[in-house]
Amino acid sequence: MRLAASQPVLRQLEWRVRHAADAAISGDYRTSFRGRGREFDQVVRYEWGDDVRDIDWNVTARLGEPYRKKFVEERELTVALVVDDAPSLAFGSGARTKREVVLEIAGLFALLAAANRDRVGLWHARPEGTHVLRAERGRAQIVRRASELLATPPPDAAPGASLPGIDWVRLSHVFPRHAVVVWLGDFPPMEPPSHWRAMRRRFEIVGVRVDDPWERALPETGLLSVVDPVDGELVPFDPRSRATRRRHGEWGAARERAFDELFPSKLQRLVISTEDDPLDALVRFFRARMRAMGAL
Repeated sequence: MRLAASQPVLRQLEWRVRHAADAAISGDYRTSFRGRGREFDQVVRYEWGDDVRDIDWNVTARLGEPYRKKFVEERELTVALVVDDAPSLAFGSGARTKREVVLEIAGLFALLAAANRDRVGLWHARPEGTHVLRAERGRAQIVRRASELLATPPPDAAPGASLPGIDWVRLSHVFPRHAVVVWLGDFPPMEPPSHWRAMRRRFEIVGVRVDDPWERALPETGLLSVVDPVDGELVPFDPRSRATRRRHGEWGAARERAFDELFPSKLQRLVISTEDDPLDALVRFFRARMRAMGAL
């Protein structure tokens, strides 16, 4: 039943991806990640106009003139969807919860990858454990995986429920070097994971965070009764209280600092509101990456 219920949503996403592909977004998607989808070939003499980031400094120092690494573009990308399915994603002050938007974005990435004949893998972290699917190609297979992900029920919001955490060392053995890792979730204030620098060298990692409007600015209203998405309890909430607004501001600032530390470049992070159109946000993100890479 859940899988059947996800089919209309998936068909709508497929239609939107096909429409976007006609508008060349699929090319935007591929080009924006081209820098990591390549393999080392040989060292050649540096020439004017070559990318200075490819200079091999060891060879340059040894030979006394600049040399750079030459790469061969891979025929396909590997896209690894890392979904942090925390109970806190169940929150939504409007028509949609953050979890609904997270899963929609994951589905869009999967369908764009399928349209470009790329491989897609999944790392789905939930309080009860982690579900891992190795990267595979093929539209039918990827569409089935996207459908199953969209049909997954929210995690149990039991008291004290928390994510098991992402085992980045294990993940690095599951997905190949230079894979595009799309990490989607809530991203509360936290320290960088262990081995984070090594993982950023190994993969092209993009952070996708979904915000609710209330997380950006508390509403101007009186006392409310809200459901805590972590323990499921109904709790009183006064957004006009000075103490509440101070704590909210401190939490928001800490969250932004932590997110920026994880993803220092704007080209590595995407923040979407539950009120945004996810596909439009992805289009802007891809094209911003292309402009920065000199592709436009």
